[in-house]
Amino acid sequence: MLDQVIHYLESINPILAALYATLFTWGLTALGASMVFFFKGMNRAVFDGALGFTGGVMVAASFWSLLNPAIEMSPGEGFSKVIPAAVGFFLGALFLFGLDKILPHLHINFNTKEAEGVKTPWHRTTLLVLAITLHNIPEGLAVGVLFGGVAAGFDGATIGGAVALAIGIGLQNFPEGFAVAMPMRRQGASRRKSFMYGQLSAIVEPIAGVLGAWAVLTFQPILPYALAFAAGAMIFVVVEEVIPETQRDKYTDIATMGFIGGFIIMMIMDVGLG
Repeated sequence: MLDQVIHYLESINPILAALYATLFTWGLTALGASMVFFFKGMNRAVFDGALGFTGGVMVAASFWSLLNPAIEMSPGEGFSKVIPAAVGFFLGALFLFGLDKILPHLHINFNTKEAEGVKTPWHRTTLLVLAITLHNIPEGLAVGVLFGGVAAGFDGATIGGAVALAIGIGLQNFPEGFAVAMPMRRQGASRRKSFMYGQLSAIVEPIAGVLGAWAVLTFQPILPYALAFAAGAMIFVVVEEVIPETQRDKYTDIATMGFIGGFIIMMIMDVGLG
């Protein structure tokens, strides 16, 4: 089944393949948000473990799916070979740093008064959606850039690796959808409205994915920089957003083991499929 999916995605337009892959990741966010129809609340230990899992997947994907291929496909030897990855990584982190300072958002598990970005009177739920949206921009970009790199024929970029990345991102999107929908439900929103806001947080992924694939196909020399850019953005999100969100209660050990599990699973998928 998976081999058929990989073969199909390899045979179609790479921008379309990136769109399908990021629609899949969006769909798993929606699936996570749909849990609001079946549950009245969330177990905090399970939730912190799931957030830790999210961080582990993102860190593993940043190296195995993005940084390592970026270094492999860069010309030169020694220090010169790693410069494109280093520059791209820094620019990706800097880009998310700027968004973090400008975009109003609220970390999961944080109080409203701890909201970040430009001060606004926006409701807590809107700020939560924007926080998860911030997570999803580099994730969609990473998938799109990798599919574009495969189509451009760059060494180190493989269709199996791109599919593994999409699956990993999709898996860690599941708790993110739940993380937006459930607090809204607790605050009195209807199940339908809670679901709609939960899945809406990932709508940027297909947009970022298509833009990433198009950019790489149009300006092929930027691929090593683009892969590392996505990695830098994802690592920034993990360190600045995801990890602090798991350290607000007494389940930090569970979150840590979730992180380890997410890292291992993503590493296995990337190496196995790539």
